[in-house]
Amino acid sequence: MTKTAKKKIIGIMTSGGDAQGMNAAVRAAVRYALVQNCEVYAIYEGYQGMLANNIKPMHWESVSSIIQLGGTAIGSARSKEFRKFSGRLRAAENLLKHAIDHLIIIGGDGSLSGADEFAQEWPELLAELFKKGKISALKLKRHPRLRVVGMVGSIDNDMANTDMTLGADSALHRITEAIDALSSTAQSHQRIFVVEVMGRNCGYLASMSAIATGASYAFIPESPPPKGWEKELAGQLRFAHKTGRRDSIVVVAEGARDMHGKPISSAYVKEVLDKNLGVECRITILGHVQRGGTPSAFDRYLGTVSGVAAVKELLKTDCSESKIIVMRNNRIKAVSLRESVAVTHAIADAIKAGDFQKAMQLRGSGWEIMNSILETLSLPSAPGKEQSPKQKTLAVITCGWPAPGMNNAIRTAVRLGLAHGYRMLGIKQGAEGLINNNVHEFSWMDVEEWVAVGGSQLEANRIFPEDKEFEDVAKTIKKHKIDGLLMIGGWSAYKIAEKIDEMGEKYPVLDIPIVCVPASINNNLPGSELAVGADTALNTIVEAVDKIKNSADTSRRLFLVEVMGRYCGYLALMSGLATGAEHIYMHEIGIDLKSLQFQLKELTKAFKKDGRGIALFIRNEKANDAYSIDFISQLFTEEAQGLFDVRKTILGPMQQGGKPTPFDRIQGSRLAHDGMRQLFKKLKNKDKSSAFIGFSGSKSSVHPINELCTMVSCSLQRPSYQWWESLIEISSELAIKPQA
Repeated sequence: MTKTAKKKIIGIMTSGGDAQGMNAAVRAAVRYALVQNCEVYAIYEGYQGMLANNIKPMHWESVSSIIQLGGTAIGSARSKEFRKFSGRLRAAENLLKHAIDHLIIIGGDGSLSGADEFAQEWPELLAELFKKGKISALKLKRHPRLRVVGMVGSIDNDMANTDMTLGADSALHRITEAIDALSSTAQSHQRIFVVEVMGRNCGYLASMSAIATGASYAFIPESPPPKGWEKELAGQLRFAHKTGRRDSIVVVAEGARDMHGKPISSAYVKEVLDKNLGVECRITILGHVQRGGTPSAFDRYLGTVSGVAAVKELLKTDCSESKIIVMRNNRIKAVSLRESVAVTHAIADAIKAGDFQKAMQLRGSGWEIMNSILETLSLPSAPGKEQSPKQKTLAVITCGWPAPGMNNAIRTAVRLGLAHGYRMLGIKQGAEGLINNNVHEFSWMDVEEWVAVGGSQLEANRIFPEDKEFEDVAKTIKKHKIDGLLMIGGWSAYKIAEKIDEMGEKYPVLDIPIVCVPASINNNLPGSELAVGADTALNTIVEAVDKIKNSADTSRRLFLVEVMGRYCGYLALMSGLATGAEHIYMHEIGIDLKSLQFQLKELTKAFKKDGRGIALFIRNEKANDAYSIDFISQLFTEEAQGLFDVRKTILGPMQQGGKPTPFDRIQGSRLAHDGMRQLFKKLKNKDKSSAFIGFSGSKSSVHPINELCTMVSCSLQRPSYQWWESLIEISSELAIKPQA
């Protein structure tokens, strides 16, 4: 008779300040652990609940309908008593009452450090409990160590070794929405607003929100302003007002300080501006509103994949060291908890010691680049550079369907070009503008108010020039002496760039460098894992699905939602993960009658026996031409025989519209920066080859335009390799309850 393996028993808790996305992480960890035949307990109210034995078993239904909620469904609290040996002794005793020796903790560096210390001290704690007769020798033997895996829940995005922490993206949404609203009032009254955001030792929220909203200045802990900043800031805002800027927003991180370590508060910034400008400034301290509200699509995704990864890491046989789940270069992985906390503390120590260069280096190269972009974008005008007959001219154009975030990409490109002494032109109406000579010269202030505007202010369409029309394109290029072209858009933009590159042999004036920047809600472009516009479309879908699910006025209802993406299932899969969809139909995995029959059987069982109230299926628009949303709806309605209702929704072009999310605004700026840098480099080196740029996590890449067809399936207009396809399995594992 074979000996069965001991069932793993896992405790999960949230601790410290709450962060959006925690519920998605709890849901994923609980359900994936149950799929792996583990027992799961929730430790309510953090360490305080561990001390009070507020520990309860979790079932599949325990985490239903929490993925879209802010805060944490299992509560969070700090505990001074846990810091004492006597408190940890009681906590260990309570965990052992439920046989818990595997722990998942979601919190900040303090909470995670406490868990690691707890794990290190575990043998000593158990020895003391045995000595006092609190546990038996058998229990001492069965639970020799405590395994800990953490997830970082912190809106500040202040943990080292990870690109993003749970809650940071949602907090950025709250800040951006608030500053957008303030900007309209500021413009009306030509007023200055000083906005204080969170960020004790990390300026992520301040600097990124400044880029996303077009703020005039940002104070962050890692990069204090130079000596005499008070007069410089006042002078900069005064000059900006003279050049036509009607509003000025100054963003201050709560941990901002000067070169000598003296705090720079929002009140002091107001005092400085009141005194030096002679105008009344207003302060807005956003406070805890940054922590609240519905989590963004990204935080739901991050929480979901991190929760699954935490359980996987916890169940490894060699999981001896405490780990945390992080995101690096868009990939989820486990790294040393102790090392990450040590680097995080090292950054704080460097800031405290005034070694700001070290602090920025420890944050990573991406930080320095984004802060450099912010410095340029926030200037009141282009640095003084005299024009000369040899001055180079660059043009910006948007092609294909409009994508939210395009305008921030244009704004960044224009200001970077002007700041480096180039003459900057805008081609209106896409390729049609090249044919019809619809060209506009940019000044610095032309793009001032573009950050929060959806679509493309240059206009975009999918017109592809005929061969004979390239003569007109050549005339436009020649007339305006265009030396290089930044093309922002989707598949159409890439193909137009490829064609112009080819036509350079026939029309030598077309032999100029073109750099393509990926902007497509479909996220179907090679070389870049996240195109400008995809995040906004994803959030639009998630918000719509939340409302659709809330509309259920009766029990037993199936919602079928169709999303865009053409032959790329990115939007379908990610929105499915973020909303807890039971099934996701994508072209990549297809649909057949056998799978539909199986899903119908599962639905019938869920509604009839399991007491399910609603179900959600997401369908990519090109998943299968034969099995359309109408066909699936009619099939399920007919076969349900009144057991459940079917409601279908096609979201359509609303996914392309609306204000761009903070991520798309930031992504537009970063990709435009990389694209312009490539053009600068090509002109300097007299390199006339064309390329498209990419961005994977925090790394940029450049690909020759003639490699386009080697990296994609041209008939399907999507990359041959799509990083997110590895996540397909997770969706069904977390949505469909396993058989008992």
